[in-house]
Amino acid sequence: MTQLVDRGSVPQSASEAVRPTSAGALARAQQAQAAGRRASLSAVVKAYVSLTKPRIIELLLVTTVPAMLLADQGLPSLWLILVVLVGGTLAAGAANALNCYIDRDIDQVMRRTSRRPLATHTVSPRAALVFGLTLAVLSTVLMALFTNALATLLTVGAIAYYDLVYTLWLKRTTPANTVWGGACGAAPVLIGWAAVTGGLSWPAWVMFAVVFLWQPPHFYALAIKFKDDYARAGIPMLPVVASMRRVGLETVVYSWLTVLASVVLWPLGMTPVYGVVAVLVGVLLLREAHKLHGRARRGEALKPMRLFHWSVTYLTLLFVAIAVDALIQ
Repeated sequence: MTQLVDRGSVPQSASEAVRPTSAGALARAQQAQAAGRRASLSAVVKAYVSLTKPRIIELLLVTTVPAMLLADQGLPSLWLILVVLVGGTLAAGAANALNCYIDRDIDQVMRRTSRRPLATHTVSPRAALVFGLTLAVLSTVLMALFTNALATLLTVGAIAYYDLVYTLWLKRTTPANTVWGGACGAAPVLIGWAAVTGGLSWPAWVMFAVVFLWQPPHFYALAIKFKDDYARAGIPMLPVVASMRRVGLETVVYSWLTVLASVVLWPLGMTPVYGVVAVLVGVLLLREAHKLHGRARRGEALKPMRLFHWSVTYLTLLFVAIAVDALIQ
């Protein structure tokens, strides 16, 4: 049988069969490969950093250093501050990475979390689990070597509570998850205080109460914004299972409790510098909380992110005032 061949596809000579690559073209190809490897490495690093939820860590650390300053009634050892900050960052990163591992099923369902590394398969579940456990071990060893037993136990307890009690149980079973989940978010205050003093006293517990009570208004606002997301994932956040009037009312109640707790700290050795700031920022927090509740009662758009963002500002300013007060005494 005769085989038809396209002459145009056959090289006319040996010199045409193999064309040497120019040095410039080869260099450009190598540069492109190197750039691709750098981009790939950068994406992987960003994915692992994303697992730790850096923005949450920043907020936790904002409360830790002022607690240490107040515990010392001045400036503790800079080395101790560094150890607690690094240990706290590793611990929070561990808790958040393990949270991403546990929540990988619902993160794929929710729009807000659909771009997380496990949801996009940038990082494998096994790698995330190993990463989280490694950070937990590193934070525990660091705290054990350079702080004390109480600070170390509180660090381990905060990681365990967040992942085993909150993520695995409370978050998926009860609308009170935001309230009781606040214990791990408030733990850095106790850890910082314990690292300085080796114990816990009333000011530490009052600061813990402030952060604990602050979290429902803060996270209720976020849950209102992403109510449909949580409903789609089957997570019983309060805005999913209750009316907006109920959510608004609880927001007001916990905001008042937060402000009252902050004022209780005033007579426990604080100066009017702290007291005035606590009252002023507290009034502004209550104003936003009552506005949200009022819009809920009138059936208007709630605009929850106004409260969400202000609540972050409130906590930051309050703890800056604690730090300043401790330094000027």
